[in-house]
Amino acid sequence: MKLICIGRNYTDHIKELSNERPEEPIIFMKPDSAILPKEQDFYIPEFSNEIHYEVEVLIKIKKVGKHIDEKFAHKYYDEVSLGIDFTARDLQSKLKEKGLPWEKAKGFDGAAVVGKWLNASNFENLNNLSFSLLKNNEEVQKGNTSLMLWKIDELISYVSQFFMLKKGDIIFTGTPAGVGKIQANDYLSGVLEGQELFTLKIK
Repeated sequence: MKLICIGRNYTDHIKELSNERPEEPIIFMKPDSAILPKEQDFYIPEFSNEIHYEVEVLIKIKKVGKHIDEKFAHKYYDEVSLGIDFTARDLQSKLKEKGLPWEKAKGFDGAAVVGKWLNASNFENLNNLSFSLLKNNEEVQKGNTSLMLWKIDELISYVSQFFMLKKGDIIFTGTPAGVGKIQANDYLSGVLEGQELFTLKIK
C-alpha cells in the first residue's frame, strides 16, 4: 500500500506559497509508515520547528490498474475521506533550495492523517465536495473539489501512467489555501460535506 500525494492542485494554495503553477500534476509519495495510527495524538517531531497542516480529500483505490483511461477511472474507487498531509515546512524549504527530494519533510512518521472512509455513492458529485479544517474550533482551511486544477478521475488516469495502482492505495488530492503552523495543545478536526471525519490532538 502506498500514499500518492498531489502537490499544487489548488490555485489559491499555489499563490500563498509563491509557487509556480504546474503544467501537469506534481506527484510525491509518503511511505505507509507515515500514516498516523487511529486514535493516536500527533507528536511534533524534534527535527522541525514549523510543521504545517494541509487538509485534503482522499480517495482509496479498490483494484489494480495501469494506464487507466480517464473515462474508466471511476471504476477504480468507491470510498472517499479527508486527511492531513503534515509538512515540515522549514525542512522542505531547505531541501527545495538545494533541489533535493522532499521525502524527509513529507514522509516522516505520523505525517499522514487518514479520516473515516465514506462510500462515494453517498455524494451526488465528487467534483463538488466542500471540506474544511478547524483548529481549536476555528475554521482555518476551506475548499471545494470543484476548484481542483485536476479532478479526481484525471489524477487517477495521470498517476496510473507512472505507477501501477493497487488495492488499498490512497491518493491525497491536494490542499486549498490556509495552510499554517501547528503548536502543542492544538486540536484539529476535519469536516467533509458537514460530516466530521477526524479529530486530532497535537502534542
